Amino acid sequence: MPRAIWSGSISFGLVNIPVKLHNAVSRKQVSFHQIDARTGARVKMKRVSATDGSEVPYEQIVKGYEVSPEHYVLVEPAELEGLDPEGTHTIDLEEFIDLADIDPVFFDTAYYVAPTKTAEKPYALLIRAMEQQGKVGIARFVMRTKQYLAALRPRDGVLMLSTMVYADEVNPASDVAELAALGEVAVSERELAMATQLIESLAATFEPERYRDEYRDRVLALIESKAQGNAVVAAAPTPEGATVVDLMAALEASVAEAREARRRHPTADAAAREGAAAREGAAAGEGAVGDTGDAATADGGEAAPEKVRQSA
Repeated sequence: MPRAIWSGSISFGLVNIPVKLHNAVSRKQVSFHQIDARTGARVKMKRVSATDGSEVPYEQIVKGYEVSPEHYVLVEPAELEGLDPEGTHTIDLEEFIDLADIDPVFFDTAYYVAPTKTAEKPYALLIRAMEQQGKVGIARFVMRTKQYLAALRPRDGVLMLSTMVYADEVNPASDVAELAALGEVAVSERELAMATQLIESLAATFEPERYRDEYRDRVLALIESKAQGNAVVAAAPTPEGATVVDLMAALEASVAEAREARRRHPTADAAAREGAAAREGAAAGEGAVGDTGDAATADGGEAAPEKVRQSA
């Protein structure tokens, strides 16, 4: 059972619900050490002075904030400790809002919120009430001397807490020069219709299990192969695609490719077979009660294959 990283209580009004936080995400990054290619020994970093290159003892290192190039304000640990937020061990819910009101750019790290044994009923009651109202709780809490803004929301019968960035930490789109001229770009109705058709042809239900970190898989496969003593030949870099000049031609080709991909999808054949079997059964039933006994469609022609929408 994973160890809780924080314990405290959810607080709103006069209600307190004892809870614990558990990591909801485990990053699966491939980590490397720095190695001396000559000896195979690990490389260690030393803290050295930028002035003369001499090693600086740890007890002589202090924090400094650069106010101008090469000019620093030194801050003592005791001075920072006096500014630490009070560790109340409570997730203080300040208001309830609609989830749609929060732009996803504000979400940071996710945690599962688990109740203690004595708090299961009020925990379940809070979930039911939030689900019924369709609301998300905005809260503040302190973890490891840092105060966080967070969103508390129900998900699949449990509560999740997502830490959030503050408004002044989000870079405005106006800071990106390339985005400034987008309002002046003219788009024809034909181009818009074709782009809409392409989006519709690729529309699907999000299935996160379908997606993997393919780069990580390739790196792990490379490491495993080299660990077994196999020789590895580096793959040639893939040439970059040419710049698209004819937008309409690119859109039309993309729509055609998406349609062909759906036609080749394994489930498309199964769905077509099921549709054909159903039609044959219905036609056989009509023939049994009809005068001629022929199995046919209502207009006497062959039944057209039923179109089945598939995920891209």
